[in-house]
Amino acid sequence: MTVTIDTRNAAAACVSGRDLRVPLVQGGTRTYANFDYAASAPALTQVADRLAALLPYYASVHRGAGYASRVSTDCYESARGSVARFLNCADDQAVVFTRNTTDALNLLAACVPGDTVVLDIEHHANLLPWRRNGRRVVQAADTVDETLDRLARELGTKPAALLSVTGASNVTGEILPLDRLAALAHRFGTRIAIDAAQLAPHRRIDLRADGIDYLALSGHKLYAPFGAGVLVGRRDWLDTAEPYLAGGGAVREVTTDGVEWAAAPQRHEAGSPNVLGVAALAAACDTLGSLNQADITEHERYLTTRLRDGLESIPGVRFLRIWCDSTDSVGIVAFTVDGVEPGHVAAYLSAEHGIGVRDGRFCAHPVLDRLGVAAALRASIGLGTRAGDVDRLVAAIAALVDRGTGWNYRQQDGQWSPTPETRERLAPGSATGAAPCAAS
Repeated sequence: MTVTIDTRNAAAACVSGRDLRVPLVQGGTRTYANFDYAASAPALTQVADRLAALLPYYASVHRGAGYASRVSTDCYESARGSVARFLNCADDQAVVFTRNTTDALNLLAACVPGDTVVLDIEHHANLLPWRRNGRRVVQAADTVDETLDRLARELGTKPAALLSVTGASNVTGEILPLDRLAALAHRFGTRIAIDAAQLAPHRRIDLRADGIDYLALSGHKLYAPFGAGVLVGRRDWLDTAEPYLAGGGAVREVTTDGVEWAAAPQRHEAGSPNVLGVAALAAACDTLGSLNQADITEHERYLTTRLRDGLESIPGVRFLRIWCDSTDSVGIVAFTVDGVEPGHVAAYLSAEHGIGVRDGRFCAHPVLDRLGVAAALRASIGLGTRAGDVDRLVAAIAALVDRGTGWNYRQQDGQWSPTPETRERLAPGSATGAAPCAAS
């Protein structure tokens, strides 16, 4: 099966660093095959272009009378509209800018007036913050349907203020049915929050249609790696909670004896905001929202299937999966290779093949414990991924299983590295275009 896709729709040609060349330990260079989109995605060129246009006007926002301040303020505030359109927010939902998903969920945790129910398969960002107000952890079942039944039993037995679940697993990419989860939560008078860090870069989310009360995402996974994230949610909790940070910008009036706090979103955005990061996030939302989602999803599924089929043909490769009946996933494949530690495999792929994957426990320790592995490899697909990249990864794993590595590797302080390390780590900046940033 061959799928062709209009790069104008997929924006594949518009991902920064798509043709980056990296050094190999045995000498020479190779075009970098990036399979670590789930950790941090490269910037869309549309995002970089918008920042380049804004940089000359960068200034303080909200209180500056100068022209540059007005431009920066307009860009910052109009970004809320870009996010709201991208997610189809409801009228009573505020868009609060944060640093990332972790920051957004911690903010929300400080606003929840009661217990929060979570699953045991969550990323740490959606597992740890809720402990302050009462967290109840439900163990996911082997099927999606039974998992939802367990959540229903938990919520029916004891009321909870919030159900907070992942939209797509950051380990396996498996997608939960958001509309069913929202309906389930609302049946018991519970609100629902979605950790959309992994889902938003791959699927369009409709907060109105699915009945989602709160959602958190990160710009650095949404092709806007400039330090901004977002919490979208119903205003009442956000308006009555203590400000996330106490300081300028979050207030209406201050005296030496008291303070009148602003309403959301300003209530939770004290201090000088990340104007450029927010503008980048808005540019990513505008760009992704203009693309043909059906084409992108089809192409991603094609590449994911191609990767799974290729790896499945290699002896000793084992996949990680949470639910036996899950029917959809984003472009994430987690696997192990018998007899070789994941960190060793990742170091080999990078050093000898110019391929970047993630290894370790993915800030989801309970998930790995549940699946019975100490660590794993994760290959994640994004807009810049090509079929040739998939084939290179499959061929490199096959070669490893067939004849081992072509270089020596050692583990030190938990990190696998080639020895000797012949690649110079480079960074832009010198007169020649690159300068060493660390000793070998």
